[in-house]
Amino acid sequence: MAGPIIVAEGLAKDYRLGSHTVHALRGLTVTIERGEFIAVMGPSGSGKSTFMNLLGCLDTPTAGRYVLGGEDVAGLSPDALARIRNTKIGFVFQQFNLLPRTSALENVELPLQYAGVPARDRRARARARLAAVGLADRESHHPSQLSGGQQQRVAIARALVNEPAVILADEPTGNLDTRTSVEVLALMQRLNREGLTIVLVTHEQDIAAYASRVLSFRDGRLRSDERVASPLDAERVLASLPVEEEAA
Repeated sequence: MAGPIIVAEGLAKDYRLGSHTVHALRGLTVTIERGEFIAVMGPSGSGKSTFMNLLGCLDTPTAGRYVLGGEDVAGLSPDALARIRNTKIGFVFQQFNLLPRTSALENVELPLQYAGVPARDRRARARARLAAVGLADRESHHPSQLSGGQQQRVAIARALVNEPAVILADEPTGNLDTRTSVEVLALMQRLNREGLTIVLVTHEQDIAAYASRVLSFRDGRLRSDERVASPLDAERVLASLPVEEEAA
């Protein structure tokens, strides 16, 4: 499909706290093209989390227009937003959010189950996604039997299983050691090279350096929108790290 994947025009979000109004996002206008790798930065209270919640259809704007994959979603019903979340957006979180008593394969199947995909098709697609993130031999393992990096790979496979238009990753390396963080970023860069749009929230400049564009927020406004001329290559960085740092 032609055209940008995300268009926000005058996007605003206000919250009422008693008699006080908090302007969490103030008239944001930004366009994200298909296949971009975006890092979203800013201090706590800057508006970046509100922005991600709106992009993920987890909240609705007070004002403005939000177009995702050519569909204006700002005024849709809760049921319609839930459908979009399950079919167009893949979520990756800092805490992994895996079901603890469920195998890796069953965790990856969950979005397909919500979408009503038949069991045999669910299993085949989930297996393919686990294989794509290098975990074909871990499908029967529960989260407690996996390292932090492996759990995040399961979460990424789950985010990919419905073939979303965009991945929204909220501090996806926040709970990982240095080497494992770079491994996850290498996987994201590979997916991005294959055409997937990725929007990643991070507090860390050294993580944002792997993206090709950085949006910086402060006080509810987009303060800068910068292209990164030469993003770090995670595979190259990984090759330079001492093997002994690798987590078990």
